Amino acid sequence: MKKQILFLLLTVILAPAVIAMSKKAPEAPAAAAENTVKPKVTFVELGSKSCIPCKMMQKVMDEVEKEYGSKIKIIFYDVWTEEGKPFAEKYKISLIPTQVFLDENGKEYFRHEGFFPKEEVDKILKQGGAQK
Repeated sequence: MKKQILFLLLTVILAPAVIAMSKKAPEAPAAAAENTVKPKVTFVELGSKSCIPCKMMQKVMDEVEKEYGSKIKIIFYDVWTEEGKPFAEKYKISLIPTQVFLDENGKEYFRHEGFFPKEEVDKILKQGGAQK
């Protein structure tokens, strides 16, 4: 009798574990696969959080990010901070804000200095192959 109870107990405890291990792992959803797609364009904004034209560009970048999503990558560097100064040197900027557009291989294909209206940013993103 004790052996039967022990067997029953082990069956009840171990059965779910055995079943779980035998099941195939679920495949990654399609959305996760889309997130691994390399962006067509990288939009680098070099500015500061405290300069007025730079603040105006923040609104443009927010709108662009909403419209293009993961099809482009947006990077902001505050070049008036210790962390951002190396990027000012790397991109050799002379004033802020400066926008640098890189193709999917990381090569610069366009640069603009000063405030850049969203409509113009759209044209440059499309020139680089990005679509909404």
